Amino acid sequence: MAEHAEHAAYPVGLRLSGRRVVVLGGGQVAQRRLPSLVAAGADVLLVSPSAKPSVEAMADTGEIRWERRRYAPGDLADAWYALISTDDPEANAAASQEAEDRRVWCVRSDDAEAATAWTPATGRSEGVTVAVLTGRDPRRSAAVRDAIVEGLRDGTLAAPHHRARATGVALVGGGPGDPDLITVRGRRLLAEADVVIADRLGPRDLLAELPPHVEVIDAAKIPYGRFMAQEAINNALIEHARAGKSVVRLKGGDPYVFGRGMEELQALAEAGIPCTVVPGISSSISVPSAAGIPVTHRGVAQEFTVVSGHVAPDDERSTVDWSALARLRGTLVVLMGVENSGAIAATLIAHGRGAGTPVAVVQEGTTAAQRRVDATLATLGETVRAEGIRPPAVIVIGDVVAVHPTP
Repeated sequence: MAEHAEHAAYPVGLRLSGRRVVVLGGGQVAQRRLPSLVAAGADVLLVSPSAKPSVEAMADTGEIRWERRRYAPGDLADAWYALISTDDPEANAAASQEAEDRRVWCVRSDDAEAATAWTPATGRSEGVTVAVLTGRDPRRSAAVRDAIVEGLRDGTLAAPHHRARATGVALVGGGPGDPDLITVRGRRLLAEADVVIADRLGPRDLLAELPPHVEVIDAAKIPYGRFMAQEAINNALIEHARAGKSVVRLKGGDPYVFGRGMEELQALAEAGIPCTVVPGISSSISVPSAAGIPVTHRGVAQEFTVVSGHVAPDDERSTVDWSALARLRGTLVVLMGVENSGAIAATLIAHGRGAGTPVAVVQEGTTAAQRRVDATLATLGETVRAEGIRPPAVIVIGDVVAVHPTP
């Protein structure tokens, strides 16, 4: 290799599915490289007297074959690719020479110049594999790889599809409000959308980042006519998808936590339109966390319950067993309960929950306008009125409210 060291490496993607790959050494290098080889479908043989626990686990589950011994001449017979990473320089040199003689592409962890192949810094994002080589600077390779993959994932690096895309709808949970709390996949799908139908409680700041050609529809302003609001939204999703558009339904929190995501999925399935559901961070846990409240804490609360408070406890439409909730000792998180907060508190007290139970109300959690107001169950209704609390707000009831970082 020495006489060719000044030349750049020729990049190529190896298709190793079903092909023999030999890995010599079961240490840290193997621990890092084996998962990618297994993911590529390679028929992996590990030759090593010992192995890291995670490598041994791969052998135990049948992902790789492991021969517990040192390298021996002939081990690379019929191999397509070899990874040499033992702690024995003589064995590494001998195996490297065997690879050269047998014309097997060979990576050496101890001496890159003696190898016939180099391992690039790789990353993947939705079917795209990024591989970066920067010669003798692997840290720079990793940094460049990370920047490219992150840009692809969050949509800041434009990579438009030039072949036909499958149209359909993505139900994307946007998280509690802070645009940085949407998932990587959700942000990428937003960047690829033709139409975005957004809820009021979705991360609105993300809409400003969309390209000018993207049609943004406020779900609250869809003309309902004779339809119910949800039916009108369902029809809009179907209409745009049938027009060949890539549609994102951007919802606050998680699509399935009081988000009517399943109703929309059912309507799309009935219409024969493919749909992808992207989970989101629910405000039921993220907003208390942002306000410094753990919904569970050792020795304080071993469970938490999330309920909707959009209908009062005495409303015939309510399906919540408030008497059972009052008997629980853990944390109670109430979403959409600002208007009925006084009635909820009174009902819980009437069924046995202590009037002095700590309560916190967090308005517009995770956003720049976030504020926290503390009360007790007895004073909750009056506190909400006096402080002018308005939706969106999360009500947290339980002893965890009184837990602080310092004793």
